[in-house]
Amino acid sequence: MGKRIKARARGKGGPRYRAPSHNWAGKVEYYLSDKISYGVVKDIIHDSGRNAPLSVVEFPDKTVKLHIAVSGIKVGDKINYWNGLSTGSVLPLHKIPEGMKICCIETYPGSGPKMCRTSGSFATVLGKIKDKVRLMFPSGKIREINQNCLAMIGIPAGEGRKEKPFVKAGQNHYKSLARGKFWPVVRGVAMGPVDHPFGGKTKPGIPKSVSRHAPPGRKVGSISPRRMGKRKK
Repeated sequence: MGKRIKARARGKGGPRYRAPSHNWAGKVEYYLSDKISYGVVKDIIHDSGRNAPLSVVEFPDKTVKLHIAVSGIKVGDKINYWNGLSTGSVLPLHKIPEGMKICCIETYPGSGPKMCRTSGSFATVLGKIKDKVRLMFPSGKIREINQNCLAMIGIPAGEGRKEKPFVKAGQNHYKSLARGKFWPVVRGVAMGPVDHPFGGKTKPGIPKSVSRHAPPGRKVGSISPRRMGKRKK
């Protein structure tokens, strides 16, 4: 009898497919209080669940929050809230001038930082239209966001990490293990017929469609497709 295919193993669950979130530093969030206008960076830490480092920010009322560390920030720096354009400042989009590079952008007011959080990614403020602010993202996509959404001035630190190669497969293994990512991923057609429904197929043209009522070990590929083949013009 063959092994359980990946699609079925993921559904069953288990330590191999479970993200080790207990090892991660915590949630990145803003401090939503009109009475607090600044925080102080107490430490910059590494988080195995993220690409960018984190800055530990302490506020005057002793509340501690985790922020994405932007490039150029250091321990002891002041993080301004609601006003100021210094590196790491957090303020609404309508207070940020055009051409400014920002990160950790909210999708709606109060949602917390959601977009441009990975190292080296940033959005550029293009202009303001009524109650929206137009932003251009790294992909070139232009999107209009509510002007009251918060964003951070700067670019997330660690943007040069992609320039260093993994060199050894073991390094990629431990990187994936820390994120809860399954690696390496072996193609089904590269397996034998006992290990995967696609295995042992050397000839092209064998359909990969499967019935909606197929058992879990057989349900891979195009599950109950409406149509197959090339679409005719």
